[in-house]
Amino acid sequence: MRLRLATAADAEQVAAIYRPAVVERATSFEFEPPSGAEMAERITRTLRRTPWLVAEAPDGPSGLLLGYAYASIHMERAAYQWSVDVSAYVSASARRKGVGRALYQALFAVLRLQGFRNAYAGITLPNPASEGLHRALGFEPVGVYRRVGYKHGRWHDVAWFALTLGAHDTEPPAPRALPEVLDEVEVLLAQASAT
Repeated sequence: MRLRLATAADAEQVAAIYRPAVVERATSFEFEPPSGAEMAERITRTLRRTPWLVAEAPDGPSGLLLGYAYASIHMERAAYQWSVDVSAYVSASARRKGVGRALYQALFAVLRLQGFRNAYAGITLPNPASEGLHRALGFEPVGVYRRVGYKHGRWHDVAWFALTLGAHDTEPPAPRALPEVLDEVEVLLAQASAT
């Protein structure tokens, strides 16, 4: 599969991959699935600071997306600037084929390049597949927000997991925004796509 940075042109497919998590499951706590236009805005906004990656199918129609992963700012306060929240979504037809793992591994490599030190992921429970993927990639459980979200007629718990991306040294430089490292990211993604 080919891994690359997302563009606004990917928004319709990204929205279609995300839709079941909103409509059919409590994986996402949104109630209404975002339109392609809304997803294009989210992609554009995210790429100003952090990566949003997509995985293209190696065969079949050109440009067919199998999944996506992105990082967003963990919290707005300055002391949190070295931490991000991460999410990955894979189309139903591409699950259990290594797409989520490949996306996350490439995402973490980009985040390390930028200088981020921590990644956090929230998982609506129960979700053994997502928990298994995160644990396999080195995430460790942090805790559970009990009955934190109400959707589809019931309250849901969210488990939080953490992954250390880099050393927690003193006086760390501020993470670089994605546009500052684009050339290096392109090389990194080309290498990840070749493996």
